[in-house]
This record gives sequence, C-alpha cells and structure tokens, in this order.
Amino acid sequence: MEQEQILTAVKQALEKSPQRKFSESIDLAINLKNLDMNQPQNRIDEEIILPNGVGKLIKIAVFAKGETAQRAKGAGADYVFDPEEINVLGEDKARTKTLAEEVNFFIAEAAYMPLIGKTLGQVLGPRGKMPIPLTPDKDIVQIITKSRNSIKVRSKDKMTFHISIGRKEMDAVKIAENIETIVNRIEHRYERGLYNVRSVYVKTTMGPSVRVI
Repeated sequence: MEQEQILTAVKQALEKSPQRKFSESIDLAINLKNLDMNQPQNRIDEEIILPNGVGKLIKIAVFAKGETAQRAKGAGADYVFDPEEINVLGEDKARTKTLAEEVNFFIAEAAYMPLIGKTLGQVLGPRGKMPIPLTPDKDIVQIITKSRNSIKVRSKDKMTFHISIGRKEMDAVKIAENIETIVNRIEHRYERGLYNVRSVYVKTTMGPSVRVI
C-alpha cells in the first residue's frame, strides 16, 4: 500500500487528537476477514521489529549467569536473574505476575528454558511472554538491542486485535513507517495478502479512529 496514504491517516489522527497532559500511545486496530480463526495457522503470533521503536522504554529481563549475565547488565537489561532464582519466582506467583505485566521481553539461556516452562510457563505463556531462547550462537547484546525495537503482535482467535506502535510525540513520518512495517508483515503472513484484511484504523489513546485502509 502507498506510504503517503498511511502518512495522511497518521496526520489526521494526530490533528484530531485532543491535547492531554499525559503521553498518549498511537494504536492500531486491525480487522481481518475471510479467515477461520479457530484454525491456529490463521492466528497471528509474531514479534515484529519496528524501524523507529515504540517511543517508550521497553523493559527486558534476562535469565543467565556468568559472562552472559554481565554482558546483559552492560547492555541495559532491567532485570538479570540468576537461574537459581527461577524456582523462587515459581513459588511467588504474585511477583511473577507483576514482572509479566511490567517486562516487555524475557530472554533466557536455552539450557534454562525447560525449567522456566515448568515453573513460570503458566504465568508467562498466556501473556505471550515466554523468553526468547539464547543459544550459544546468539549475542545477548544484539538480542537486547533488537528487543527494544520490537513488539508482540497476537490476534489469538479474534478477527479484531489492537497494537500500540508508537507515541503521540513521535514524528508522523516515523509513526507511518512503523505502521507500514506491520501492514506489510500481515500482508505477507497470509497467502491472499490484504484480501484477508478488512480494515486498519489508527488513533491516539483518547482520539478518534482514522481509517488507514
């Protein structure tokens, strides 16, 4: 789709948004069509790297030890848990739920993924927060950097779903580029492309919706 078309919709959404004393997010409402969402293969559950980030702090937690833990701290991870703390978190469901709501991305050395699945999976799994596995061939610093510009897109079994893709104070062009990246990803997700997209709307938190496509 035309980038100019997206940019026009973004500018209209920003212009129509009332002035507020707090920072508003930029949200997309995506409506699919002609899909059986009871079929898991039709559901979207992807991590998408945005070219301009989301305009806010992304919190990251890492399960690692030794040099990897030190490099994660150096890269700015908000939490670095020693693997011995996994069982402790598993016994403290309230703390784990708080972390799951606060942290955007979890990363874990691959060796600890089975234990995390067993002890924390019930909390992290339904929220789409199971850790990104860190295998020996991957660089923790690169994964943290990548995650800061990523969002989780999950439709579950719904034809309509919502995504926060930026902040109101971001440049309109950068917001439009983020939207284009998401729409292109969804278009290539389905064999029939945009035929399976009924509509896409953009809005600020408190503003009216503007149709993108």
